[in-house]
Amino acid sequence: MAQIIQWFPGHMAKAFRLMRENLKYVDIVFELVDARIPVSSRNPELDEVLGNKPRLLVMTKTDLADPERTKAWTKYFVDQGLEVVALDTRGHKTPQIMTKAARKVLADKWAALEEKGVKDKPIRALVAGIPNVGKSTLLNHLVTKNVAITGDRPGVTKKLQWLKTPTNLELLDTPGVLWPKFEDQRVGEHLAMTGAIKDQLINQDDIALATLKFMRTYNPAAIVARYHLADDAWETNTDVELLLLISQKLGFKDDYDRAAERMLLDLRRGKLGTYTVEMPEDHIGEVVDD
Repeated sequence: MAQIIQWFPGHMAKAFRLMRENLKYVDIVFELVDARIPVSSRNPELDEVLGNKPRLLVMTKTDLADPERTKAWTKYFVDQGLEVVALDTRGHKTPQIMTKAARKVLADKWAALEEKGVKDKPIRALVAGIPNVGKSTLLNHLVTKNVAITGDRPGVTKKLQWLKTPTNLELLDTPGVLWPKFEDQRVGEHLAMTGAIKDQLINQDDIALATLKFMRTYNPAAIVARYHLADDAWETNTDVELLLLISQKLGFKDDYDRAAERMLLDLRRGKLGTYTVEMPEDHIGEVVDD
């Protein structure tokens, strides 16, 4: 039986409450999504929490995502009426890109303020997203110094904090939040693949097998090259057999768990090439009939 993946600790429920309480203090929301899983990394409960507050959708980790699929997703979101930026949050132009995009979203409001004689008003933004989506990395580059704890793991930010930037942005950092129930278990799989859910809470071999299923059609050559497999490995082995073969190639004998852990680390760190699991036509996140 496949594992049902879910993670909603108490601090996440508290974070939603704090977002609601602080929304009145901000001009705009920066909603961060992982470019590798643009649907699964969008928290459906944010729409209810954020209401009609102006929003900028920020696609992060583009350095790890498929560039052509990132373009397709950007077009899709723009067609939905969203203002979108897709960026490697570590880039040196990130502060200018983010500030320009925020000013575009708020152009009418800022023009009205200037007519009233209000000039150089800081843009106050609430930064929201799922765990491990890259919020802390983005904030550190916007502020230009390490003020937010970063790490390739979910849950490193657990409280709200205000941060000022040289480009006249004032940012309210929030903890990464998921939602209580994934209606589509593919969402849980994709979040686990990219590291948005703590590895201690998942069966890594199940997620490694899901990764192999995806890579079989997306980029089988990357697996062959990374783990020094025979050219016909995909044709002559099932996904389970491939995981065992990879384990043996890594010197782990038949230790599936160690092989699964290594493969997921390789996937998340770009050792298997760039990848984007989802496309707009996939309808990920909808309820799937049994």
